[in-house]
Amino acid sequence: MSEPPAIRTLGELRASGHVHKHLHTEIRDNLLAKLAAGENPWPGMHGFSRTVLPQLERALIAGHDVVLLGERGQGKTRLLRSMVGLLDEWTPVIDGAELGEHPYDPITPASRRRAAAEGDQLPISWRHRSERYSEKLATPDTSVADLVGDVDPMKVAEGRQLGDPETIHYGLIPRSHRGIVAINELPDLAERIQVSMLNVMEERDIQIRGYVLRLPLDVLVVASANPEDYTNRGRIITPLKDRFGAEIRTHYPIELDDEIAVITQEAKLVAAIPAPIMDILARYTRALRASQAINQRSGVSARFAIAGAETVAAAALHRATSRGEPEAVARIVDLEAAVDVLTGKLEFESGEEGREPEILAHLLRTATAETVRQHFRGIDLGPLVGALDGHTTVTTGEQVTAREFLTGLPSLDGAEVYDQICERFDATTDGTRASAIELALEGLYLARRISKESDDGQTIYG
Repeated sequence: MSEPPAIRTLGELRASGHVHKHLHTEIRDNLLAKLAAGENPWPGMHGFSRTVLPQLERALIAGHDVVLLGERGQGKTRLLRSMVGLLDEWTPVIDGAELGEHPYDPITPASRRRAAAEGDQLPISWRHRSERYSEKLATPDTSVADLVGDVDPMKVAEGRQLGDPETIHYGLIPRSHRGIVAINELPDLAERIQVSMLNVMEERDIQIRGYVLRLPLDVLVVASANPEDYTNRGRIITPLKDRFGAEIRTHYPIELDDEIAVITQEAKLVAAIPAPIMDILARYTRALRASQAINQRSGVSARFAIAGAETVAAAALHRATSRGEPEAVARIVDLEAAVDVLTGKLEFESGEEGREPEILAHLLRTATAETVRQHFRGIDLGPLVGALDGHTTVTTGEQVTAREFLTGLPSLDGAEVYDQICERFDATTDGTRASAIELALEGLYLARRISKESDDGQTIYG
């Protein structure tokens, strides 16, 4: 964040040549400037570059209010919050004004009085772009006073007349004047409360009880909604839908690389997760989204994969700490821990009761097999299969250290299979080498070339 300008009065602001832009013009100009300079206006957004973002950019250039429709965990809220980057970093406001009005354009009676009385000596302050974004989670108990405003009994008690516009306590939308106001889960808002937004959306003014008060608000209204909410919990009333200039559908990442990028960006990892393990998590999430056993109307949130990566890393750190390993690196054996705790984040179709563990285990095996085929293509694992001759086994498990696992591997005379496996993933430490070789063993088991037995936290390949 840079330092705000040193200008402190209206006269100094005029002398500086500052030009007042309305909010939609400000956003449009900044967006076009970023596009012209080849700069990404949406840092941190993955998988939307050819679908959602072009639609959103056109809507903002047109000056439209926007509603994003999509299942849970598709990045709707993050996308709304990223719009802050399209605002000017610093903007002048009348110092102490309740609605943060521009010094050139006061809209409340109190600010107009001050501007007329103080002239060029009107004090101003500077507001950062981060302060010009307001967000409200729509809940059934949200009131008109929360969004628009109501009479403040304390101001009436101070001696003002009940009809005095200055007795009003403004709600969230007026207080977002010259900024962005986001309503999350809009259909959850009671229909009578949605009606209170109609004038704000179209006429850009507010109506509070019996007051004759027109405030030419300069706001961008954006909202998010789950398409299923139209029938399950509520709906966006037709007049309000009509006032949104753009209705944009979001989606889950289409490409595997985008899925991995989202997990890598959002997960707060306490241990290292090698690329193949992250690949499995991403493929597993995509397999769940394609499964007929999972309720796809509810969706499989990106938070599922993010929480999975964090759980896998936690399992690796738990093992390293309890067994005294020098480094914590996730292995294939840690994925089972993630599946056990993430089941509650999924909604299964009716009729699948009792089969949940079986479904999840099958999809995890499928994702693992796809990853093995992708990453181990071209490596001859025959010598490793031959070494597991029925008498020799390899033991791993949640509490088996990387060094113990590597020490227990059979020796392969004249073969460089282990080195080839590790070179494929740049695995040089005990932790990363164990992770790569354990994945190869799991792949051989899934290809039915070796056997596998799991019991009491231990897994034996043979």
